[in-house]
Amino acid sequence: MGVLDYVLAGIVEALTGNPALALGPLILSWPVLMVVSGFLTGVLIGAVPGLSGPFAMAMALPILISAFGFSSDALLPVMGFLVGIMKGATLGGAVPAILFNIPGTPDAFMTTLDGYPMAQKGQSRKALRVAQFASVTGDSFSDLVLFVCAPFLAISIELFLGLSEKAALMILSLSFVAVVVGSDAFRGLLAVSLGLLVASVATGADAYPRLSLGSDVLAAGLPTIPVIIGLLVVSEILAGLAELRRDRHKARAHAPTPDDQSGLSWAERRALLPFIGVSMSLGTLIGALPGIGSTLAAALGYTAGRKMHKGPVPFGEGTPEGIASCEAANSAVSGANLIPALSLGIPGNISAVFLILAATSIGGFNPGPSVFRFTQDQVNPELVIAFGLFTLMVVANLLNWATGARFMEMLGGLIRVPRHILLPIVLLLTLTSVYVEGGAMMDVIILLIFGVAGCLMRWSGVPILPFVIAYILAAPLEMTIRNAFEASGADPWFLFHGFFSPACLVLAVAIIVFSGWLRAGRRAA
Repeated sequence: MGVLDYVLAGIVEALTGNPALALGPLILSWPVLMVVSGFLTGVLIGAVPGLSGPFAMAMALPILISAFGFSSDALLPVMGFLVGIMKGATLGGAVPAILFNIPGTPDAFMTTLDGYPMAQKGQSRKALRVAQFASVTGDSFSDLVLFVCAPFLAISIELFLGLSEKAALMILSLSFVAVVVGSDAFRGLLAVSLGLLVASVATGADAYPRLSLGSDVLAAGLPTIPVIIGLLVVSEILAGLAELRRDRHKARAHAPTPDDQSGLSWAERRALLPFIGVSMSLGTLIGALPGIGSTLAAALGYTAGRKMHKGPVPFGEGTPEGIASCEAANSAVSGANLIPALSLGIPGNISAVFLILAATSIGGFNPGPSVFRFTQDQVNPELVIAFGLFTLMVVANLLNWATGARFMEMLGGLIRVPRHILLPIVLLLTLTSVYVEGGAMMDVIILLIFGVAGCLMRWSGVPILPFVIAYILAAPLEMTIRNAFEASGADPWFLFHGFFSPACLVLAVAIIVFSGWLRAGRRAA
């Protein structure tokens, strides 16, 4: 099969495979239905302060796996729903930032600087339209870069890099994430080390369970979904409840000034394109690097837009260019973050973590260079799934173009949901979803244990994302190192052969040594 054959096979699999409803020649497939449902759910979740896309993805993943099972037909519906949430939540996060000056996520803080002043001037509808236009443009551009770069990068790595080079590249990625995420390199390295340690419990190629302490529970290995959801979601819920207890008298958000119902003309859209172009390029470049995230992208995009701006209303006082700059940048991160996830198997952000977790839990799709292997004599089913996933991302973008602005305007009332009611409900749903997926109370206990551990990590300043990425990469890293060691004839210096592998290791050490300079650069940005 050629490249075009695989692309067409992926499109057909996404749009007509696994039909949910068939009316004559018209077929509504489960993957399309799930990506639409995920997008609408994501916009709803993103519009509620205190919730985010990873919250919804964490709650949905165990339920989706239980509903669709572990067959290959479940891959596209499950990942389509998660992709829909990822895209919808990015769009919905601008609603509370603009209408009520409440950033639902850290990167939405930059949107409040110009979005809320516009809402106070009676231009909330225009501000929402600007946010939607910039967000979907940046997201679409980032997805196009993903579609082109992920296969090219994976094929290049498969052709030119051996086992030792791939192992060194994973070590470099872990070092980079440890340094970039968090307040200092020591805490980042500690988080990575703890992630590798926890992942080593009862796993590996040894004939006996490791680090099980004689416990039958640990001998079976820690379930991945409860560990990750506990760290990422339950810890955030518990931290949010603790914050509510400390701050019981927080002021309520004021309603925006009545809107003048002004939309966004084509001339105004054309005027925003230079700002969107620069910001989405920055966001795409930042998103392709594991672990940096959309907060830095939003800050850099906003800074670049402010330097370009020559209009009568300065940045920070309610100019559409300010909203467009940060929304295009943080939305462009989402697609680019999947470049290392799909081509290397290295998650770039939390959303990518859940996509990889879904793929590995269901089976039949292992993100990495082997996915994009174009075989002529036989069909590569993983490549069909990859192009099917790309098709679903296009469907989500088309839905965003068509309905995103209208849907955003309908969600202002969600801001009034009290967090002291919302957070316990989310916690209950999370506990239920994990129990439904695993069917064992031990999964819930492990979920709560790692939720408390995540709280302790947050309060002590130890970043959680490096822990999670290290936990995900531990198994492929160990397998690659073992295979490289065996292939070298048990040479203890197998990682120092050639040029690329030693260069990655030297660069990993250099990143740690110069971590202070990197953080200073991020603060300056």
